[in-house]
Amino acid sequence: MMPPLLFHNTLCVVRGGGDLATGVVHRLHHAGFPVIVLELDQPRVVRRMVSVAQAIYDGAITIDRLNALHYDSFAAAVIARSGDIPVVTDPDGDSLSTLQPQILIDARMCKQPLDTKIDSAQFVVGLGPGFEAGVHCHAVIETNRGHDLGRVIWKGAAQADTGKPESVMGFEGDRVLRAPVAGVLCAQKEIGDLVRKDEVIATVEGQKIIAPFDGALRGLIHDGISVNANEKVGDLDPRNDSRYCFTISDKSLAVGGGVVEAVLSSGLLRDM
Repeated sequence: MMPPLLFHNTLCVVRGGGDLATGVVHRLHHAGFPVIVLELDQPRVVRRMVSVAQAIYDGAITIDRLNALHYDSFAAAVIARSGDIPVVTDPDGDSLSTLQPQILIDARMCKQPLDTKIDSAQFVVGLGPGFEAGVHCHAVIETNRGHDLGRVIWKGAAQADTGKPESVMGFEGDRVLRAPVAGVLCAQKEIGDLVRKDEVIATVEGQKIIAPFDGALRGLIHDGISVNANEKVGDLDPRNDSRYCFTISDKSLAVGGGVVEAVLSSGLLRDM
């Protein structure tokens, strides 16, 4: 296998470290780009075992040959200069003015415009709904499953959020585990566990979150996090295969591939 080209002077900053963002980081890193991830101090990701955001809690995580380490500041991350992915606690993106990345990818998947602007970096990419190419960013990557998943949009917006999870073996909305009330989540199961229908997966203020069918617990928000009533807190996979809980998904890799395509075809690298 040929080694990747190395773009050492082309810093990519990814805002957000969830499962889709991790597909982006994986693709960029293995293509030879230096990457820094900016995250919340308490990330609310569900598929934690395939999210570099988990490094915030554990100090480090390895996902599909990708090593991520938590740093309290971007200065410490830059000084470290390791081959690992720095995940920096920076919820407001304060370090962007100092880092001045050539490439900025907003992967927070908030599905509405936030503080990322088209002039936030030389080349700005937005993932999914909430971004319009030419307005909020230079390119948008489609994140909705289907024929257009991973496509680069140079003019216009991604498909609107359907509010419906993808179907897996005929299971749709019931795959998503939601908090019954507002309060602190207390996990009773671990990601990767094979659970039976009606088993207790977690509780919130004593209210039980029950498995709606047999399956593998693919995602569960971090234990001890305060959640809102009806907030998505978990994901149950009816395929009953724990391997899917610990490897980057086809969807995440497709979206990551779209980001790499956008970066390489932007003209930015030719101008450097």
